Amino acid sequence: MAVLPIKFTKTKRDKLAQGLWVLNWISIITGIILFSLGIFWKVEINKRQDLMAERQLQSVPNMLIAVGLIACVINFLGGKICYDCVDTNKFLRWKLVMLPYIICTFFFTLSVLVGALMCYSMHGQLEEAITLGLRDAMHYYKDTDKPGRCFLKGTVDLLQIQFQCCGNEGYRDWFQIQWVSNRYLDMSQREVVDRLQSNVEGKYLMDGVPFSCCNVNSPQPCIQYQITNKSAHYNYDYQTEELNLWMRGCHQALLDYYTNIVHSIGLTVLIIWLFEDGCLSVLTGVRYLQTSLENGDPECKSDGWLLENSFVETAHSNFNIIKHLGKFNQINIACNGDPNIDKPPTAHYGPDNVPPKPLSTAS
Repeated sequence: MAVLPIKFTKTKRDKLAQGLWVLNWISIITGIILFSLGIFWKVEINKRQDLMAERQLQSVPNMLIAVGLIACVINFLGGKICYDCVDTNKFLRWKLVMLPYIICTFFFTLSVLVGALMCYSMHGQLEEAITLGLRDAMHYYKDTDKPGRCFLKGTVDLLQIQFQCCGNEGYRDWFQIQWVSNRYLDMSQREVVDRLQSNVEGKYLMDGVPFSCCNVNSPQPCIQYQITNKSAHYNYDYQTEELNLWMRGCHQALLDYYTNIVHSIGLTVLIIWLFEDGCLSVLTGVRYLQTSLENGDPECKSDGWLLENSFVETAHSNFNIIKHLGKFNQINIACNGDPNIDKPPTAHYGPDNVPPKPLSTAS
């Protein structure tokens, strides 16, 4: 017994095809949106790729770009099929394509949902990539004269100014690394030499930060050296002067920035998926259109359905088909793998394996 059968007239069938054609063109727009979101996310990652370690962050934008392109192709094909279904002669060209189109569109809709879930699941990858990337960028901050690293100082300074942040987790991160190049240290000064010799690794460490950490809202000139020394500055207490430097770490600032972007993209993709899920009605309509055109005379009344048999019967028949295919493959493997099959049996004539002499006939 068919599942959800509906009787169609020629007029009703034509209106269904026209409505499906409009919905497919709307879905092409959603495909363009997915493609644009993937490009935008890819550009945002590449803008600050020097501040983030590679942790397969490109997988999500690449998937969105691919899904967007596939959406445009599938929905353009669907629109063409639905447009041609108004003409019975043109429908015959697409008769064998409609069922594979329905199956591919169903799995494509699932891939849109997977893309939305991937956007919400990459928070951990972002956090790790930003932590490691910022750590390396700060470590090479002083290498302004080394090829491949000379740009990192400007990149980190611009980051701290734009995002109003300082260090990785906070401004004290700069106390633990040497961020001033040795070429700018006056080795004739006893203080500089003592500071280098007092460190096990020979680093010039100090309680100071780059100028880009200075808070522009501070009522007094920025204090970026001897930050923890109260007596070095007049009317200054580093424990209460929070306006002197940016208190937030750049790790949190970048993570919040990219998390907001990826969650916005994920929400948009999820809304598109809900639209596509609503457009499962498109798949339903295409299925009715296919079965109604194939069942009976397309110029007269005909029945359309979702499944020709019940769900149980359809699942059972598909299972049997897969089962028979498996057995057929096993038979082929057995036949191709045994070299003795299809060979005549070897005759055994006796202990000496000599064939007997033919009996002589009487003349």
